[in-house]
Amino acid sequence: MEISWTRSALADLGRLHEFLAAANPRVAATVVARLVAGPEVLATQPRLGTPLTDFLPREVRYLLIGDYELRYEIAGERVWILRLWHTREDR
Repeated sequence: MEISWTRSALADLGRLHEFLAAANPRVAATVVARLVAGPEVLATQPRLGTPLTDFLPREVRYLLIGDYELRYEIAGERVWILRLWHTREDR
């Protein structure tokens, strides 16, 4: 499967980087690199994450990457990364 990021997910990634970089740019770069690499496992195991039945009939799931929640959708032969945030954020 191919992995694609939505504009919202890319904006989330930028927001998280900006927040972390204010305190420590090196940590921000490391965290963002992990968050970008983390979903690559979904290319071979797209159903690894936990299903979110609120979105039925769409196949939306979430995957935890460290302290971050990544929401994604399986659509045909593509995995769309939808949103990304720290688990302590009020969502």
